[in-house]
Amino acid sequence: MRIDTLSPAQGATKATKRLGRGIGSGTGKTSGKGHKGQWARSGGGVRPGFEGGQMPIARRVPKRGFNHVGKKVYVIVNLSDLAELPAGTVVDYGFVMENGLAKEVKNNSGLKVLGNGELKVALTVKAAKFSESAKAAIEAAQGTAETL
Repeated sequence: MRIDTLSPAQGATKATKRLGRGIGSGTGKTSGKGHKGQWARSGGGVRPGFEGGQMPIARRVPKRGFNHVGKKVYVIVNLSDLAELPAGTVVDYGFVMENGLAKEVKNNSGLKVLGNGELKVALTVKAAKFSESAKAAIEAAQGTAETL
């Protein structure tokens, strides 16, 4: 259950608050807005983030960080994740995602294989990048490491 999926019970209705309909309604005369002032006026109130003229927190706190638009982010797989696969398997980005061997990364630049773990079976691994240790370990196990 999620809060955005909650809804009233089937057939439940709640009457809308009818403003300015006499003193007996509780919301007559000033319609629940009190007497005069900014909040009683048409279009009254302040914009979000306004702090009464005080320097707002968004401007008091310094800017920090940078989002690099062209940064390449890879889906990471270690050799330990590939060690259990049968010999002769072709490992590529699609295979890794189908079998849940790695976590999906938004706007990724492909697959990167790292050398953490041991590999004893011959695999054909197709990836965008390999670490030196991963490439050496794949080739030492009579597999092939193809850079896409």
